[in-house]
Amino acid sequence: MLKKRDDFEDMLEERRSSSDLKYAFKCYTPVLYKGMPPCKTTVLKSMVLHSDQLRYVINQVSKETGESAGAIQEEASAILEEMAHRLQLSTVRFFAFALTKAFKTLFRSIHVNEEGLQRLQQAIQDHPVVLLPSHRSYMDFLLMSYILYTYDLALPVIAAGMDFMGMKFVGEMLRMSGAFFIRRSFGGDKLYWAVFSEYVKTMLRNGMAPVEFFLEGTRSRTCKSLTPKIGLLNIVMEPFLKGEVFDVSLVPVSISYERILEESLYARELLGVPKPKESTSGLFKARKVLSEDYGSIHVYFGHAVSVRTLSEGRVDRRQFNLQPRFIPKKPSEDTQGFVSAVAYRLVRSQEENMVLMPWVLLASLLLQAHYRGPLLEPHRPQGMTLEELTQRAVWLRGLVRGLGAFLHWPGETPLEGGRTTVTGCVCERGYRYLCLHTAVWCHRSPDVGPLLPAGGPGPASPEERLLGAAVAVLSCASYRNQVLHVFLRPALLATAVHTASSGKKGEPRPGVLPCCHVTGRDFEEACQQLVQSGALQASQQQLTATDRGEPTLAFLTAMLEPFLQGYQVVCRYLCEEASESLTEKLFVPAVRNFTVKLLLAGNLSPPPFLFLLCLSFVLYTYTSL
Repeated sequence: MLKKRDDFEDMLEERRSSSDLKYAFKCYTPVLYKGMPPCKTTVLKSMVLHSDQLRYVINQVSKETGESAGAIQEEASAILEEMAHRLQLSTVRFFAFALTKAFKTLFRSIHVNEEGLQRLQQAIQDHPVVLLPSHRSYMDFLLMSYILYTYDLALPVIAAGMDFMGMKFVGEMLRMSGAFFIRRSFGGDKLYWAVFSEYVKTMLRNGMAPVEFFLEGTRSRTCKSLTPKIGLLNIVMEPFLKGEVFDVSLVPVSISYERILEESLYARELLGVPKPKESTSGLFKARKVLSEDYGSIHVYFGHAVSVRTLSEGRVDRRQFNLQPRFIPKKPSEDTQGFVSAVAYRLVRSQEENMVLMPWVLLASLLLQAHYRGPLLEPHRPQGMTLEELTQRAVWLRGLVRGLGAFLHWPGETPLEGGRTTVTGCVCERGYRYLCLHTAVWCHRSPDVGPLLPAGGPGPASPEERLLGAAVAVLSCASYRNQVLHVFLRPALLATAVHTASSGKKGEPRPGVLPCCHVTGRDFEEACQQLVQSGALQASQQQLTATDRGEPTLAFLTAMLEPFLQGYQVVCRYLCEEASESLTEKLFVPAVRNFTVKLLLAGNLSPPPFLFLLCLSFVLYTYTSL
């Protein structure tokens, strides 16, 4: 199950021993697509405004609204002016200097696979390139441009939300470093969609710069992959499908943070605290993060995926010859299915190349060990000695490596030191992976108690105590979610085995799950993984749990428990509380309030609040079904 991956190099190592100013003003001569010279932004805008597609849409809108074509043309020009980037090397150099200072303060190291960057450099010269990084932090798009500038690669143009454009000075500086701003939703605005799509396609067709956007559409507050949005992916694949370019290269990029800057902010958003509006003043107020340690970052540039290769036998491109190419056409069902399949494949590729740090495994173990009782009842969580935690972590390391995970494990054990009872983080020298996350786990001498918000005693009311503890629980769970993709398929099978073993008379006998009627690649992969790990035995269309595999099956079943609980709570809410007029916007806060009520009444068992990490997907799943 192990796959060969590239080695990493710490790009900050050289920055710590050389002049930041000299680095920022270094000779920067990237090679572009087919050796083309850089294109001025004024030329790019002119090409978009005079394109056949935009002219066609302007005439269509003019007929529908009764406005003159000239007025619609002016509106299109205003949209483009608001949207377009104005990439300037002087601004890029300023960011290079400022980010070097910030990164050296925030992070111990930034590891990059240089072989992946060499592959990217070749891909940029051969075909139009689309960069698709994972999205867990605001730092992602800054980090991507910083890395490409460092390695003398063409800087990308980046799709950014309008929220950033409203930031005084910062918004314009982002625009001058390659960001172009788009609305979160277009609301059926034909003209806006035409300007936006033609702008992106013009840059791609002419290879002016790699185009960068986030497949998930927004930051994942749960550190778990979100359902990919395929609108922009449709746009970047269209020039190939219509025969305007020979091929398009899609490059998945996996960005793994040892500690995420927004960890507590995400937990509060999941609990209903409104997201802070992006502003320059807010950015300066957040400068206190510079005094904290955020560990390491690993950035893995995956192999370029050829759209031409993927589409062979999947999409009949002759359908695009039945009318002029400049006439917008809604993609056929087959094309939509193909694009959707490619999107999920790219997300899976991002997941497979995510680098897991020891804290991710420790968070998984500590969550399972310490939340086995009602959160508000005075109880003492089971203590776990340092030796026990180390042994369990080493056992889990072997399991995740056997399942093919990309694990970064410096040294033999994640913890060093004497025998100390730990629940969460004991801040003593040598316990690096626990000490890095003091805001998530706390140790109150002499006893270990439930988690409290960092920096103070518990609030007075039961509801405030509950929500306060939930912040740390959700923060820790977000790190646990980073390993979820490794366990997901075997965990589903382990849960099925557990369900079968606890069935009533007449159902499958204990420990045996009939599998002759279940097919699918995921199921076969899960079977292979659990059989290889020794947790299951396969014989004559049956899977049997082994005694040696009990700890593995129990751990995997517990990993899924919060998510299964989420489906149960949503069903209960819909049956007991929901009204017919419930809207999607009100759904998540309504379920959240319902959950608080159940927990306070003692009618809901732990793990408390962990299923809030998946409420939106629960709604999506039930709607799909």
